[in-house]
Amino acid sequence: MSPIVSIIMGSTSDLPVMEKAAKFLDEMGIFFEMNAFSAHRTPQEVEAFARSAEERGLKVIIAGAGMAAALPGVVAASTTLPVIGVPIKGMLDGLDAMLSIIQMPPGIPVATVGVNGAQNAAILAAEMLALSDTELAEKLRNYKQGLKDKIVKANEELKEVKYKFKTN
Repeated sequence: MSPIVSIIMGSTSDLPVMEKAAKFLDEMGIFFEMNAFSAHRTPQEVEAFARSAEERGLKVIIAGAGMAAALPGVVAASTTLPVIGVPIKGMLDGLDAMLSIIQMPPGIPVATVGVNGAQNAAILAAEMLALSDTELAEKLRNYKQGLKDKIVKANEELKEVKYKFKTN
């Protein structure tokens, strides 16, 4: 099968964060690819990737980057596909990367998740794809129901925790 989501990162040192996106897409049965591209060290490759993404059948791009975090914006400038930026924690606890991704000029939007939020980026990508895929939409409903069930169960377990002045 051909990938419909691309996970890219500025360096393979970002893999421990970005693999959370890969694991979620894998669980949902969404075909994806993973590559390392640097907006600063391999700019021609980044542009070629972005320009060819749609014709290769990609639907969403998840781009993780740290520090100056130019990768998501550079990709978004060369494609009309949705780009989801993942700021990678590094210098300044990822604030520098987050600000670099969210401060895009008009006309070049990059959806942005929280610092190291690769799993949320994958969930957002899946939600975008689910707009035209009822089977995927059902998988996402089940996933979110599982999140709810986990909290409900945890709350029930908290009722069993006893303290002298606890009233519930």
